[in-house]
Amino acid sequence: MKTKPLVLLQTLLPLHALSRVMHWLMRSSKLPGHNFFLRLAIRKYNIRLDEVLEPDVFDRDIYPDLNSCFTRALKPDARPIAKGAQEICSPADGTISAIGHLNDTLLLQAKGHEYTLGELLANDIGLINQFRNGAYATIYLSPRDYHRVHIPLTGKLTKMVHVPGRLFSVSPYNMQNIPRLFARNERVISVFNTAIGPMVVIMVGAIFVGSIETVWAGEVTPPAGKEISTSIYPESAGDSLNKGEEMGRFNMGSTVIVLFPENTVKWNADRQADSKVRMGENLGELTTGG
Repeated sequence: MKTKPLVLLQTLLPLHALSRVMHWLMRSSKLPGHNFFLRLAIRKYNIRLDEVLEPDVFDRDIYPDLNSCFTRALKPDARPIAKGAQEICSPADGTISAIGHLNDTLLLQAKGHEYTLGELLANDIGLINQFRNGAYATIYLSPRDYHRVHIPLTGKLTKMVHVPGRLFSVSPYNMQNIPRLFARNERVISVFNTAIGPMVVIMVGAIFVGSIETVWAGEVTPPAGKEISTSIYPESAGDSLNKGEEMGRFNMGSTVIVLFPENTVKWNADRQADSKVRMGENLGELTTGG
């Protein structure tokens, strides 16, 4: 297949260097034109301020830089959490890119584009075997969406893996035109022990995202590093999070992928590719345990 010009351009650009510049700009408390850029973002992305916990985003004591505005907290009642014991809540605001069940180890990236569980999980054989024929949901967060990620089910952290990689945009265009996009990009893989067994939440990096943070490790990227790094959390030490609690955040929009073991999840019929979803809304039901 012939490489399209926009994809080719991304392969030539220094995406990590550009993202580091964006990381610095977003965290600069002395950025010229701060209010101008903020007003532009609010208009361009139609950001709702009525649901923000501290709605005066121009108050520099509360929001000293642009990043603090993009990662703003919401009012406690802005995102009700699916309360049923068997209900799985969406980890983020965004658009569902793909949702379904794996064909052995194959996941759908976008229509006509598949990739493997092994590629996504950095060839971790133990994890691959645990999620073979399992369930998955992929949610794309645009710059206008709420940028924090929350845990879909109550779970205890057992492992975190940082996988270095590219920083291609994860836009719908790229999902259709860059093979194995999520398996090629930098990502943070978090493994939790839940009432139905293991659950994985993957935060995928992208151009200008600049950083991925978790509530237990702080800023994981940058520095990006060139080697896969793994942190193991013993049962006595891992963080335990209740369904709907914050587990991490992005600097700007990106993608979250959730994995469940085989025969544990039935997705709701109205949760289809290209449908909108808000953090906390019900994605599906557990078919076992809970």
